[in-house]
Amino acid sequence: MLTYPPPLLDLTFDQLRTLLVVHESGNALRAARALGREQSSVQKQLDTLNRHFQGLCGEVLVSRQGRGRDFLFTATGEEIVGIARRTLGDWRATVDSVRRRVGSTLSVGTTEFALHFLSAAVRRLDGRFRDDGVDFRVTHIRTRDFWATLAAKEVDLLIGTVVASPDEPPGGGAYDTIELRRGILVLLTNLPPDAAPPGPIGVDELAGLPLLLPAAGLVVDLLSGWYGPDFRSRLTVAAEIADLRYGTELLRSGLVDGCVVVPRGLATRMRYRSESDGLRIIELRSGSGTPLEVVSAVFARRGERDGYGPDHPLNLLWGALRDEAERGILPG
Repeated sequence: MLTYPPPLLDLTFDQLRTLLVVHESGNALRAARALGREQSSVQKQLDTLNRHFQGLCGEVLVSRQGRGRDFLFTATGEEIVGIARRTLGDWRATVDSVRRRVGSTLSVGTTEFALHFLSAAVRRLDGRFRDDGVDFRVTHIRTRDFWATLAAKEVDLLIGTVVASPDEPPGGGAYDTIELRRGILVLLTNLPPDAAPPGPIGVDELAGLPLLLPAAGLVVDLLSGWYGPDFRSRLTVAAEIADLRYGTELLRSGLVDGCVVVPRGLATRMRYRSESDGLRIIELRSGSGTPLEVVSAVFARRGERDGYGPDHPLNLLWGALRDEAERGILPG
């Protein structure tokens, strides 16, 4: 260690972060705004880095190209940016891993409809996290981001609803799971009976109905499983919607005539919010393809909990969620 050049040892994480922000934003002014600093402070750090690497490597990291133009990163600068990004990322991942292991932090990702279920489990712990100083965080996760978020260790637990086959566990058995509820999807529609029969309607009949389709999420996963990745071209799209709630309100408004595919529980709540909204629920049955169900469950990375003691926050919350599930306090 005594042989390392002093300019290299003088590097700080703050300087590396500044270099990364300049690389992403283009110049010192925009980087200063992103960092909440003076432009002169950012430029001073760049000048220091340039001076150090000119001496170490014979080439500066970044240079100006003229007024109003983004900075130019040299080949050395691009290499150091890559090292800086990996270095800071590795340190953050290590710190997060240690915090998870010692139980000082716990992060849970949920969909909107799982919040009351999670809240009941946390209340069961009677302030344990607060008393132990656990940094407990709840994050809104959309279905399309479920597995990537858990794999990237951005959250420790996931609670929500996914698509699964009737004869296999949700997630294909790749996760520790508390299965909460299995159900089916239905159609919620404002179409009259002569345009949409009372049902049940087969999956193959959806192509003949005007549908309100979200951009992504549970319904998209299901339709893709039934119709393939090009399902939009095979269906009649009456409207593109941001989420199922908006689609329901759009039907209720009468501005669009059509159907929206929703879980039965949500359809029931939406349908009976008003007695005169004109919405109907139509049973939706699987076609001749692979049958799919919607499953509400709690997910954790397989085997991770086994490495922690029973008093670890992850295991405490897991137990509380399991107890709530056994009581029948289910999400959605």
